Amino acid sequence: MAKTQLNVRVDEDTARAARERALARGMSVNRYIEELVKQDAGEIGHTFVESAADFMKQYESVFAEEFGVGREGSRPVREGRR
Repeated sequence: MAKTQLNVRVDEDTARAARERALARGMSVNRYIEELVKQDAGEIGHTFVESAADFMKQYESVFAEEFGVGREGSRPVREGRR
């Protein structure tokens, strides 16, 4: 994957913390920041999916009543599926 340069400005305490944490993990500051962003993006996606599943479980009976169970194109909801 091609790399692109991203310039950011942070206060000195934040820069120092980033350097220290990257060093403690044995990686460059660039790699450390890249990993943080990837981790954050993944968590947001995971949180969204969990929230959607919780919503569907909470309102399952409402959807079943409105749209019926067993209609063409519908699938039965399986317990414990996430």
